[in-house]
This record gives sequence, structure tokens and C-alpha cells, in this order.
Amino acid sequence: MCSRKRITVREVLEQIFDSESDIEENVSETEDCVEEDPDSEGFSSDENESVDPPVVSQEPTDMVTSKNGKITWPLAPRQQQGRLNAPNLIKMVPVPTRYAISHTEDIKSSFGLFITPSIENIVVGTTNLEGKRVYGDSWKDLDVVDLEAYIGLLILAGVSESKGEATASLWKAETGRAIFPATMSLKTFQVLSCVIRFDDKQTRQGRRERDKLAAIRDVWDKWVQRLPLLYNPGPHVTVDECLVAFHGRCPFQQYMPSKPAKYGIKIWAACDAQSSFAWNMQVYKGKSPGEAPGKNQGTRVVLDMAEGLYGHNITCDNFSHLIPWVRTCSKGRSQV
Repeated sequence: MCSRKRITVREVLEQIFDSESDIEENVSETEDCVEEDPDSEGFSSDENESVDPPVVSQEPTDMVTSKNGKITWPLAPRQQQGRLNAPNLIKMVPVPTRYAISHTEDIKSSFGLFITPSIENIVVGTTNLEGKRVYGDSWKDLDVVDLEAYIGLLILAGVSESKGEATASLWKAETGRAIFPATMSLKTFQVLSCVIRFDDKQTRQGRRERDKLAAIRDVWDKWVQRLPLLYNPGPHVTVDECLVAFHGRCPFQQYMPSKPAKYGIKIWAACDAQSSFAWNMQVYKGKSPGEAPGKNQGTRVVLDMAEGLYGHNITCDNFSHLIPWVRTCSKGRSQV
């Protein structure tokens, strides 16, 4: 048996920071001769000398004590949190942004967060151009108040579940609602429904050759840009397609027999899984004439919809072949 030798904490740290050869030599000499367990958290000495490891946090919430009770040091933040640092454990709560909360005072201000003055000015200007083209000098210019009143009646008609009901019946005293005739006459409502526009119809043809969404492009882009500013999604976000029912004339109208509406406009959307808030949206316009078939459309859609999301778990349908590629190439972005 070798004689037992007691060493101090300082001597142990000096041995750790020596060269590799010195470490191997010292370890071989003292491995069987140290009285304390080598896996213990600290060693004692007769001189009560102690050296604390570097403190990671200035305000530790917990302390680690050696077996002999004479040496203590703060617990590292990574050890305090444990599995909370695991990448798949995300602590997020879907809530409105600070901007949305600070700019919301009543129903009117909440409406203004989505339909901004810039959007209203585009609609008012283009509608007046169409009204003058159709009615000439008899047209009375529309203003923002008239536009908001018209949109309010449309929303109210949907809230009152008037689908399938004749428009004229909403203005009748027997079957209608008093707020409709009090806001505007039925004739004014019908005129606005005919002439309301979201772009200049005179220049639309040239823009449509490059963009099928030219009729509403400016308003759509401004509205979609507002969505991320108003809401912080939770840890789980879904990227999927939805079909907005539509049976009018549209060059990119889709037929999807698996959907309830069958015919409509296909929209890609990234939504919060808990609240269903649409955080990002993109209209599917189909293939332009003479354009080659698109490749890796699923890859493009998922990456476009997830742009700006960090640390979220994204769930998508029929995109399983993208998972290894997205995790490798989108470093720092959300997990798919």
C-alpha cells in the first residue's frame, strides 16, 4: 500500500491546468492515494484553503455544497434550468404584440390596425376613379367615412347570419335591421358594391400580364405585412392551404374536390395552432402562360411562410421530405 497523501483544492486545480503530460503523471501517482472520492465535489485540507470555481451568474438561485460542507459555489444556469434548455421545449404564449396593445383603445382603433389609412386611401381613390368612369359628372366622390360605413354594413351582415338573404330585405322595416337604412340608402349601397375597386382599372391589363393578382396586389401586400406586427404566435405554428369559396371570374381559381367549397381561391397560410391567427398568407396564382412547371413548390412555400419565425415548431402537411433539408439549410430558423 502507498502512504495516503492529502492534497488541497488549489493543488488539484493546478494539476488540471498543467500540460497533458504533467496531468497524466500526477494522476497516475495520486489516483490510488487520495483519501476522498475523486468524484466528490470538493476536497478539504487542514489549512482550510479553498478555491471557488468561476461564478457564472452574479445572482445564483441555488448553491452546491461539497460533501464536507466547507466549500460552496453557485449552480450553473444550465444546471438550474435542466431540460428547459432543450431545443424542443419552448415556452411561448400566443398574445398580441406590444404595438397592437398600445394602439388599441376601442373597436374603431382595433379595426384600424388591420385596415390602415393607407389601405383606405387606395380603395377610396380607385373607387372614385371607377365611379367617375361609370357615372361621369353625376358621381359624388366617396370619402373614408363612406367607405368605413360600407365595410361596417358588410361585417354586420355577416354577423347577423344573412347568408342567402336578399340584400333588399336588410333595408325593409319588416325583415331588416334598423341600422342598415340609418347608415345609408339601399341604392347607395348597391352603387358602391358595383364600383368599388382596389386598383386603377385603366392600367390593370399591363400589370396583369406580369402579376395575376394585379387587381388587389397593393391592398393585399399592405394587409399581409400588417399581420406579423399585431400578433406573436405560440410555440406551435401550422403551414397549410385553405380554399376561399369563390365562383366568379378569376384566372387562378382552383378546383379542390376534397374541400367543402370545391371551387375557390387557394391561399397558403401560416397560423398559430392555438388561436388560429393567420400570421402570414400567400395567394396561389397557378402557373403563368408559357411558364415552366414550378419545382420544389413545397420547399418554397414552407420557407416563405416561416420567414421571420424563430424557435417555433412548424407543422406542415405532405412536406415530410423537406424536413432534413430545412433543418440543415435554415440555420437559426424555426424547426420544421
